[in-house]
Amino acid sequence: MVDRLATTPFGGAPLRAKNFVRMRDAERHQERLRNGEGGNETGTAEKWQLIRALTEARDIYGLSDRSIAVLEALTSFHQDRRLDGKSPIIVFPSNAELSIRCRGMSPATLRRHLAALVDAGFIFRRDSANGKRYAQRNDSGLVENAFGFDLAPLALRAAEIFTQADAERERARQVARIRAEMTLHLRDVAKTIEAALHENRTGDWEDFSLRLVALSGRVPRVADASLLKQRADALLRLRAEVEAAYLNSLSEEEMSANESASERHIQNSNTDLNSELNGIDPNTRPAASADEPSPRRSSSIGLKQFLSCCPQLKDYARDGIKSWKDVVATADLVRSMLGISPSAWAEARKAMGEIDSAIVVAAILERAEDIRSPGGYLRDLTRKAEKGRFSVQPMLKALKA
Repeated sequence: MVDRLATTPFGGAPLRAKNFVRMRDAERHQERLRNGEGGNETGTAEKWQLIRALTEARDIYGLSDRSIAVLEALTSFHQDRRLDGKSPIIVFPSNAELSIRCRGMSPATLRRHLAALVDAGFIFRRDSANGKRYAQRNDSGLVENAFGFDLAPLALRAAEIFTQADAERERARQVARIRAEMTLHLRDVAKTIEAALHENRTGDWEDFSLRLVALSGRVPRVADASLLKQRADALLRLRAEVEAAYLNSLSEEEMSANESASERHIQNSNTDLNSELNGIDPNTRPAASADEPSPRRSSSIGLKQFLSCCPQLKDYARDGIKSWKDVVATADLVRSMLGISPSAWAEARKAMGEIDSAIVVAAILERAEDIRSPGGYLRDLTRKAEKGRFSVQPMLKALKA
């Protein structure tokens, strides 16, 4: 093991126990890496990629953007593009030079952010006896000993930082999806209530309006995903109630007219889902053979196989997808986002069964950008299922191809 270097906080302040423990753990870590005991871990990283990853994950570590700027300035004093944490990486800039590279940051502000980086465990202080930062060189001009800031802890935590950055990007994507879902719900609920009031429909529209206002408040930009999910779920419940109330207010004549219009739209839009996925003319499709599965069952399709064909559904699952029950519950959420009405969903489940209808919704989600009328697709396939002329297996094979 290398000799222990002085690591007292810069300026001679009392040593903090957690910093001492971090120094000891880092030295043990370095020794394992030098002995080839790190496995897949190398303790090295390209410094600018590492700074970028830490910038993305800074909220997880409680670092401000200015603390990251100070760390970036410190790493710029290291000549190599790669940081190798197997040994100390000492940089020793003067206060004046460090301030310049931090765009003129004041000495007091520099000290505060340097302290934050030490406290977060990304740098060590390697102080000289008089607290100055400098390097001792031999006759050949090579550095023999240096006092300043050690960047090795940053390099040693590279794998962790990259993992946290990936997690933060996924969290950001999840938040974006939930916000998009909320926007759809807010828009569609508002439009349905507006139409109902304009058409003088019977129903508790004023109450629905008040509930919508309560759920339309501004959401903080940095709101947690769980908080956003609660709001999205409340909007989904409201949307289901509003849709049901509007459908219940329609007369039989209006329902019949809507069905006819839907049928014409399906015919005019070439909306057969299997045709979209397989390029097969529905009018020339052969009848289902005896070997094909029943249109109401999917017993021959494994859950893992299904999820490999329709991976996007997992993004909308509240607690992940571990069973077909989770698939059905998640599809119920997704169908609302796709604009599939409760009545179309109910008819599909009756004709196909819960699992097959959920598979169809998941397949529609995979090709949502190419499908103009998800509700029309589902109704068309429902009619085919009622006649025994529909199977989900060709659809899944086409998605996998």
